[in-house]
Amino acid sequence: MVTMSSLPSPLTYSHSRARCLRFLSSVSLSLPIFHNFKTRPKLFTKSPNPLILTVRNCGSITAKPSSDITRKNRAGSEPDEKLRRLRELFVKPGIDIDAYIVPSQDAHQSEFIAECYMRRTYISGFTGSAGTAVITKDKAALWTDGRYFLQAEKQLNSCWILMRAGNPGVPTTSEWLNDVLAPGGRVGIDPFLFSSDAAEELKQAIATKNHELVYLHDLNLVDEVWGESRPKPPKKPIRIHDLKYAGLDVASKLSSLRSELVDAGSSAIVISVLDEVAWLLNLRGSDVPHSPVMYAYLIVELDGAKLFMDNSKVTPEVMDHLKKAGIELRPYDCILTEIESLAAQGTHLWLDTSSVNAAIANTYKSACDKYMGSLGNKTTGQSNIYDSSNGQSGGPTGVYGLSPISLAKAVKNHAELEGMRNSHLRDAAALAQFWVWVEDEIHKDVKLTEVEVADKLLDFRSKQAGFIDTSFDTISASGANGAIIHYKPETESCAVVDAKKLFLLDSGAQYVDGTTDITRTVHFGEPTARQKECFTRVLQGHIALDQAVFPESTPGFVLDVFARSFLWKIGLDYRHGTGHGVGAALNVHEGPQSISFRYGNMTPLLRGMIVSNEPGYYEDHAFGIRIENLLYVKEVDTPNRFGGVGYLGFEKLTFVPIQSKLIDLSLLSAVEVDWLNDYHSQVWEKVSPLLDGSAHQWLWNNTRPLVK
Repeated sequence: MVTMSSLPSPLTYSHSRARCLRFLSSVSLSLPIFHNFKTRPKLFTKSPNPLILTVRNCGSITAKPSSDITRKNRAGSEPDEKLRRLRELFVKPGIDIDAYIVPSQDAHQSEFIAECYMRRTYISGFTGSAGTAVITKDKAALWTDGRYFLQAEKQLNSCWILMRAGNPGVPTTSEWLNDVLAPGGRVGIDPFLFSSDAAEELKQAIATKNHELVYLHDLNLVDEVWGESRPKPPKKPIRIHDLKYAGLDVASKLSSLRSELVDAGSSAIVISVLDEVAWLLNLRGSDVPHSPVMYAYLIVELDGAKLFMDNSKVTPEVMDHLKKAGIELRPYDCILTEIESLAAQGTHLWLDTSSVNAAIANTYKSACDKYMGSLGNKTTGQSNIYDSSNGQSGGPTGVYGLSPISLAKAVKNHAELEGMRNSHLRDAAALAQFWVWVEDEIHKDVKLTEVEVADKLLDFRSKQAGFIDTSFDTISASGANGAIIHYKPETESCAVVDAKKLFLLDSGAQYVDGTTDITRTVHFGEPTARQKECFTRVLQGHIALDQAVFPESTPGFVLDVFARSFLWKIGLDYRHGTGHGVGAALNVHEGPQSISFRYGNMTPLLRGMIVSNEPGYYEDHAFGIRIENLLYVKEVDTPNRFGGVGYLGFEKLTFVPIQSKLIDLSLLSAVEVDWLNDYHSQVWEKVSPLLDGSAHQWLWNNTRPLVK
């Protein structure tokens, strides 16, 4: 799953990095490399910039401008009533704007969002997961990436301009606004839907044509048009994430966090990223599809904490859990009032502006200005970056840095790793049962659609102990559909699984104790020599990364070449990163680590982190190949320790056979054959006790040693 990255401010990172690492060491594994960082890491966040497109897979790909803009009729030519009603709001008192931007995100910059927050989908009719809509008084444009060009052409009506991001010459949203608006225009946004950094970037970009960015705090214009038909916010109860899976209690996590606040010269922190709130409080929810999180903000102070969420979701058991941890419950919509109160109290508030929304950051800044004004002090109107020489005098101050929770969450403790191991074995058993079924059906010439196959896999997984949900929409892709990296089959348009074509299945599950993500590519008939060569070279890259040994402090991008080199030898490659972080019974994509050809992310791979290993190859209009396992970072005992540095490697979490008929053995070295045989031996040893009958036999047949 490719995700965009955002880079922290260089002004504050050197301090926040050290604080993150100290917090990490206090709540998780003992890591000897904290003092060995030679570079300034640039950490990933969860798609904090609503103007940058996000696509599912590991690593990051930036959409480049292109000139291929479609204005032809799509889905009819009748006027768009939603756009008409939206534009009527532009001239209302207190609004007075010339353009309005509708991103894909919610107020927490989430990858997956609840239906009630799918505003871009509602206003445009485009249902793809990535895109940004911009509406002016006489134009409407939607930016999306290459996964969705055909879908957008079908779903957008003739009132919309399709901006094919990734094609040469298509402008960015800000470039387009600067071109189509007369100088001095007013561009409206809902500041809850933009990270503070993204809003500031947009503000500066449109200022080149003297445009003003207008924060519409009090209403979302799409919601006004949506009206009573808008789905209600989710209200399902939240649950406690058992300590046997979490590994650390809430009190210990909060204590460590508060120590970091003191060290940073901060007296409070606002946490808005949903999986950070869930991890810190050992809570899980079901507000968002595929992600076991709940909509909430959390403010942690030195002597208490406040959780802002809908109290109808809080069971008596959860309320008791919160009280024991010293956490007060507040209404979700009261977050800005509390931010103002903190400033009025002179609080030094830690803000991660790459993830905290612009509404919160702007409210705090305004309240700080008001505080200083009430003292009669002359200020520049800017919140100061904390300087330790100032202590905590002089009123409220913003302490700007990356959230220390992101890195702490990424390094799994013993209990989290154990839960991931166990859930992956149950998941492997479900997949074995599934592959038996699908192969039998195909060989009986039963016509199965891609959706039917995905539904059947869900059925097998749902019978496993602790199953909760899928971890993302299953990519069930036959033939040419496999070349669409983030393909999602739809009932009305999906293909029938063809026994004569490659079939790519990328899927995952949420269990009470872990999160899975696995891709296998198979052929139900006889693959061509071309397909076998491509598959084998992808496999060689997969093996090379799996076997990599590297010094402590190595960032993930350094390892990306291991996965690509065998494809490069024959002039092939793939357009996505090789590995993304994975949460423990949390989001299937988490930062800050990644393995990608994009070298901006300097986050080192640390012992206990989990990453995917998923090289691939995609031949347009023909087939797609991807092989994905999840790995965790472990210490490696090397005979030497050059410079006194320790070395790290990987341990596998995923244990599902890799189809041998797709392998060209002549390309594999003896070492690579040994790796595959050893892997299949482990698959048999670990998974066979969980199976019986035909699934047990299938596993035996598919884990036999290969002889070169």
